Amino acid sequence: MEWDLLSQLVLNGMIVGALYGVVAMSFVLIYKASQVVNFAQGEFLLVGAWVCWWLLARWGLPFWAGFLLTLGFMTIFGVLLQVIVLRPLIGEPVISVIMATVGLSIFFQALMKWMFGVFAQPFPPIFRTERVNVLGLQVQSAYLLSLAISLVVMAAFGWFFTASKHGLAMRATAFDQQVAQSLGISVPRVFAMSWTISAVVSAVAGVTVGVVNGVSSGLSFYGIKVFPAVILGGLDSILGAVLGGLIVGVLENLAQYVDAQFLGWGNMFQIAPFYALILILMLRPYGLFGTQSIERV
Repeated sequence: MEWDLLSQLVLNGMIVGALYGVVAMSFVLIYKASQVVNFAQGEFLLVGAWVCWWLLARWGLPFWAGFLLTLGFMTIFGVLLQVIVLRPLIGEPVISVIMATVGLSIFFQALMKWMFGVFAQPFPPIFRTERVNVLGLQVQSAYLLSLAISLVVMAAFGWFFTASKHGLAMRATAFDQQVAQSLGISVPRVFAMSWTISAVVSAVAGVTVGVVNGVSSGLSFYGIKVFPAVILGGLDSILGAVLGGLIVGVLENLAQYVDAQFLGWGNMFQIAPFYALILILMLRPYGLFGTQSIERV
């Protein structure tokens, strides 16, 4: 058994899993505020990554400037998206909003292909050193950037929901919208805030993945790829999203190791999380930390 390879894959899985956790938190954020699963989450990553790439590659901006401008753009993008497309659907059946997110996914996927083409584009060089030695293992500098950004975002989420006024308002809205309104909380404003934060955080993840793998339409697949992490942790649990992301990141890398060493099937890396998703839904459909709804008849 190749222990060095196994250790390398586990470390990479934990780093990638932290990024999965960030994207999963964006899923949970929207679900907690509006009880809607956003199927356009992957396209938020794609839009953010293409905008940052365009600023760096076409305008020659330094990474930090392009990154900050991308976050500003995604803030405006999230607000306009919620106000123009999603706010008119408040009060409509949840399935109507979900289908709207499916339509947004298709629209943005086609728009990005039309604007930037269908071929992957690498980010301009950002690091002087491509790899760094960590405990005897070689880790890409972009992965370390990914880990640092993921930890910062997770800490910011934790502070937001436990200590900030807007975070507490969002938790109250998730618990009961009518009660929140009676307390003077603007539910439409909370919805706009949740979609905006989700768009910004997804853009952060999209830029990070783009730096590692380049930017292409395949980046939007991350929105579906992290869904097993969301279900594993619990669809309404921020902590569960983080833990689920870590588990799925490690799981897919372990599946790659087993496949390469013993099975030789060649596709376990892609499908292992979805096998886990089926198993989770069979054994614990509410996830590790999800709230189990009890209906009395």
